[in-house]
Amino acid sequence: MKHKLQILLALFIAINLQPQFLKACTGISFTAKDGSRVVARTIEWGGSNLNSQYVIVPRGFKQQSYTPDGIDGMPFTARYGYVGLAVEQKEFVAEGLNEAGLSAGLFYFPHYGKYEAFEPNQKATSISDLQLVSWILGSCKNIDEVKEAIKKVHIIGIVPQASTVHWRFADPSGHQVVLEIINEKPTFYENKLGVLTNAPGFEWQMTNLNNYVNLFPGMASPQQLNDIKLSSFGNGSGFLGIPGDITPPSRFVRAAFYQATAPQQESGLKTVLQCFQILNNFDIPIGIEYSPNTNPIDIPSATQWTSATDMTHRIIYYRTMHDSAIRSIDLNKINFARVKYRAIPLDTVQQQPIIQIDIK
Repeated sequence: MKHKLQILLALFIAINLQPQFLKACTGISFTAKDGSRVVARTIEWGGSNLNSQYVIVPRGFKQQSYTPDGIDGMPFTARYGYVGLAVEQKEFVAEGLNEAGLSAGLFYFPHYGKYEAFEPNQKATSISDLQLVSWILGSCKNIDEVKEAIKKVHIIGIVPQASTVHWRFADPSGHQVVLEIINEKPTFYENKLGVLTNAPGFEWQMTNLNNYVNLFPGMASPQQLNDIKLSSFGNGSGFLGIPGDITPPSRFVRAAFYQATAPQQESGLKTVLQCFQILNNFDIPIGIEYSPNTNPIDIPSATQWTSATDMTHRIIYYRTMHDSAIRSIDLNKINFARVKYRAIPLDTVQQQPIIQIDIK
């Protein structure tokens, strides 16, 4: 047990002391015409392969939180079964959906968050930040229960040097919130927009949208500049000035406007497919986050996987940097009272399949 924690500490220190590596996420949300609620997101890490897995967690499954002292924090048992997408190791679920339709995910949040300091005498109610999604998915059925649950625990970091995260929670009613812990105090923000990226904080990101009040869908009208007529080169000129870089504020703005201008789809499935198409615009290739004298890591993309969750129909979809085919896990087809816990790599073969077309 102690050896496992030492390996984990080494991993966290290695990740967080290498700021040149990209750690980013972009989240969007939609409601279909049939009422289906869908949330989608990307996850980026440009330092190495995250060895991501999907985990199937049955009702009654018991876990225990990591603390800086070991795996001796809060014990918790799943009241609801859930499916999660985990990073680095199976306990660290970054995105997931439970059988009640609650969606939860964590997003990297550097420099702005600050957790409580770990107190050994509070370890029975201390949950690590990277296990909060697992605990919430196993414990809660809606946002109101999430808010009540957070009041009862101490959210801690396993490694003092490690960066913080913030969280998105959404339920099938359309209620969505962001949880941030700043100066050791958990704060919920109503997320009516349904967009989330990384730092700075959610309130700042929402205020920053006002800097782009000039953006609109379609083509800008011709303008007269003295005797010279100015006109658009092509469609989409209403979005001139939208930021195109990969920083969290720019991705937040882009996601907000792409989401707001996307046509509403008929069904949950069509909305899921639309989410993947929109999030194509946030795929980050390896290389641009490295300085000229740094050799990029040999992985296909810093965007390691993209997921979309249909909370209404209880289906989670994903694709990866190794295989752009969309795969799905239907929670309705899982008997969470009988299924065994399992953790399976997102890709069994890390190679993009190519289908040859035979011409006869």
